[in-house]
Amino acid sequence: MKYDVNVELKNRVEEYSFNEVARQANGAAWLKCGNTVILATVVIDETEIVKDDFLPLTVQYIEKTYAAGKIPGGFFKRETKPSDFETLTSRIVDRSLRPLFPKGFGYPTQITIMVFSVDKDADLQILALNAASAALFVSDIAIDTSVSAIRAAKVDGEVVLNPTLAQLGRSTLDLYLSGTKEELLMIEMRSIGSNELEIESTYMLDPMMDPAVATGGASKHLSNALAEEELIAILAQAQEALFDANKQYEQVFAPYKKETLSLEYKAHTLNETMLAYVRDNHVSDVKAAMNQMAKSERSTALRALRKRILTTKPEWAEVALEVELKDAIERVKREQVRAQILNERVRADGRALNEVRPISISTNVLPSAHSSCLFTRGQTQALVVLTLGGAKDGQMFENLTDEGTQNENFMVHYNFPGFSVGEASPVTGVKRRELGHGNLAKRALEPIVSLEGRTIRLVSEILESNGSSSMATVCGGYMALKAADIETSDTIAGIAMGMVSEGEKYAILSDIMGLEDHDGDMDFKVTGSKNGITAMQMDIKLGGISLEVLKEALYQAKEGRAHIIDIMLGAQEKIKLNDGVLPSTDFFHIDPSFIGEVIGQAGKTIREIIEKFEVAIDIDKKEGKVKVTGKNKTGVAGAREHIENIVNTPKAPKIKYEVGAKYDGVVKKIVDFGAFIELPDGTDGLIHISKLSDGRVDKVSDVVKEGDKIKVEILEFKGNKISLGRA
Repeated sequence: MKYDVNVELKNRVEEYSFNEVARQANGAAWLKCGNTVILATVVIDETEIVKDDFLPLTVQYIEKTYAAGKIPGGFFKRETKPSDFETLTSRIVDRSLRPLFPKGFGYPTQITIMVFSVDKDADLQILALNAASAALFVSDIAIDTSVSAIRAAKVDGEVVLNPTLAQLGRSTLDLYLSGTKEELLMIEMRSIGSNELEIESTYMLDPMMDPAVATGGASKHLSNALAEEELIAILAQAQEALFDANKQYEQVFAPYKKETLSLEYKAHTLNETMLAYVRDNHVSDVKAAMNQMAKSERSTALRALRKRILTTKPEWAEVALEVELKDAIERVKREQVRAQILNERVRADGRALNEVRPISISTNVLPSAHSSCLFTRGQTQALVVLTLGGAKDGQMFENLTDEGTQNENFMVHYNFPGFSVGEASPVTGVKRRELGHGNLAKRALEPIVSLEGRTIRLVSEILESNGSSSMATVCGGYMALKAADIETSDTIAGIAMGMVSEGEKYAILSDIMGLEDHDGDMDFKVTGSKNGITAMQMDIKLGGISLEVLKEALYQAKEGRAHIIDIMLGAQEKIKLNDGVLPSTDFFHIDPSFIGEVIGQAGKTIREIIEKFEVAIDIDKKEGKVKVTGKNKTGVAGAREHIENIVNTPKAPKIKYEVGAKYDGVVKKIVDFGAFIELPDGTDGLIHISKLSDGRVDKVSDVVKEGDKIKVEILEFKGNKISLGRA
């Protein structure tokens, strides 16, 4: 392969080829970075143009398992539906590149990114966007701006740009930025909780496992919420590197740019006569419609206004003219929304710029679920339901760069049915937006959750939506965790921020509703505690944002989170657990010197406890920490009491057994070939059926019963086993 361009970046070198493959596409870029090879192509359909005010762009990021020397698992030995990682990566690329297209570009466009080869340290989300942007830049579409991505990590307290996956695995921060040489377009951020898996000296038995299996799994969890001031400093450092990279891309890609196609763009011009008529005669009606806060109610009010105008202007009743009237009303509505915010500092629903809508919280509204929360904020409502499972209930997955399969033991699934916004649409499969919103909520809550060998699944059912249902999912998700008595390291809430800007004037909005999202310039979601941020997602519509304005928005979001958290803490005090169905877990300590007695010879004692009380027991041999998990509190309490009785019973002094010595023992278990006898210090020995009596014995139970006291003699030692005879 002949490479046309080498680009040297921080901690990475990228090589590009533009004329070797996929030459029938409108644009193509073959990218090699280390042992990773990615092909990105751009194709447009010039035969049709979409008339709606919408860019028909589709992005598909596709991983081939042969890229890592793997054969697909499962029944079908070929790639099937996209993985969550592929879908989320496609979404990131789409959100970053969509702002580049010229206004009025209505041609169906397909961007395809395929991973042909991969190495274990490849950051595929970064490389996917860079390859797609390169293909778009050199294509014959009228785009001459480069977009690229950069990731920042914080490893051992130091900021690392473009980290390897190994470094990212040790990081407390994952910050993904995309932008041009002058502007930030998108930010994705999450703080990473500190999970230390202490496998050594841990003994665990689960009643659903083979009793002979023992595994490690005690975990320590620390929250790493990032302070706003520190985030701004890291953003400034990453942004500078991002801007410099795009200047370099544009310089070296320019010679390979194809001749630009002559395309007709959609002429989206407003009917000035209609616009003036609506402004002069119906501003008050538009404002009244603005006050209809639900999307369905507002649409109904605006539709009624349009019909009323048509009765006085019948010459506008043609279909094409009615569409123009609809556009004129929509423009006036947008003007009024923005003017009221910028000039009067009041929003359409009467709120102040930093005011959060009324919040109500009800917990455990579903009696048969492990826990649940109905979180309502204004006209946005999420029912978040939690289910607890064991470690083996996690979702198995395998990324292309993984050496083997992994388990996802904390899951957040988000569902957005049409009825939540008054639409008559069927419930279908999970869409990209639903997957993205669930992923954001997962990133928000994961740093503060202590799994302790469990699997936690949160499902958010959006019942009503008028702005930021993903943030309602975060708040409801946290409350569902507390309603299940899950230990957390902090209280987490989420808030959606917006902005309206005209020239030098701007206004930052807290807890935006759908109207402000649609007619505003920024959608900025931030989650965290009162002290710091756990996750963030930002898409900018107006073409960039200064770090000073972003800093102001972050601190206003912090105030909003604190307000929401205070309400959540009040509701937390009123939680009543679903004791009848909620699995129970108890943590306590015992003297480590008694762990041998609790486990018993070959694990016999601990298995008896597990079977009797239907629990799982996890013991840290080094520190004496015990975790007991069961289907209900009764079984867990019984198991704890049993263990504590063993610990509180004075140990019998260890006896040095010798051949020929005689002792009083107790028959513990009868088998076909003899009986197991418990000796004075708890040690077991076996008396063979032939040694039970001077005469012939056909059945052991004819001679002794379980619980009988019997005098025995030590006959011999066979390794760790003691052979006994009747004394």
